[in-house]
Amino acid sequence: MWDYTPTVKDHFLNPRNVGDIADADAIGEVGSLACGDALKLYLKLDENKDKIVDAKFQTFGCASAIASSSALTEIVKGKTLDEALAVSNKDIADFLGGLPEEKMHCSVMGQEALEVAIFKYRGMDIPQHDSEHDQGHAYPDYEGEIVCKCFGITDTFLKKVIETNRLTTVEQVTHFTKAGGACGGCLPKIKELIAEVLGDPASQPRKRPEKLSNMKKMQLIQEVLERDIRPLLWADGGDLELIDIDGPNVQVAFRKACAGCASSGNTARMVQVKLRELVAEDIVVEEVSR
Repeated sequence: MWDYTPTVKDHFLNPRNVGDIADADAIGEVGSLACGDALKLYLKLDENKDKIVDAKFQTFGCASAIASSSALTEIVKGKTLDEALAVSNKDIADFLGGLPEEKMHCSVMGQEALEVAIFKYRGMDIPQHDSEHDQGHAYPDYEGEIVCKCFGITDTFLKKVIETNRLTTVEQVTHFTKAGGACGGCLPKIKELIAEVLGDPASQPRKRPEKLSNMKKMQLIQEVLERDIRPLLWADGGDLELIDIDGPNVQVAFRKACAGCASSGNTARMVQVKLRELVAEDIVVEEVSR
């Protein structure tokens, strides 16, 4: 059970400004049902087309997504467009008295929707990513190299989130943006971005040992699963269990929300990428049902 503040509970149980605005001046839509969260934000401007006089939302997501969307609409009403653009995901979380770290991506999604709405209204380009794995995210004015192909997230966007929220671990970046939460292929790059932004030597990517005894190899596999993999799965209500290690073959069983999930194949590949990065390059991860 997440430890929600009274304000989060209030905005979840009694969300403000739910619905649409038929004659909205600006609309921002981010996320997708495929990745679990989606938000559509409607803004109505004053007669001078500069100040937000009304804001409504429609969202699909968890309690944090609903509360964050509700808070966002309350925050932006009465602000000019430039003032609204200065609203950060941290402002949304602070308005709610804080969010669990694993749910901070909901506040980031609100900030994204606001920026998309204003950028579209002003006729500014919103980059659309062509990755076949893109789940529909739009990141306004965040051009750069796509780091997370699964969610179409660029290095520019990730660096902004890392800097704004002072994120120090890849797990935190995943909690805030979902980057690295699918196939896991971008995890090493995310660590490099953390080190680049914060200049923290502890954030430098770890390297696998050159030589390992069988015992040490098994211990290291268990350590990586506990430190690097399971926290990512817990964030979405899932888990995994290590079943067996036979040479380079690692058998795992997914539990809770991950059990029977249509994306479990991608998750298994993410586990394999991480184990090859930090343990041995010949590791093969096999999903089993037990």
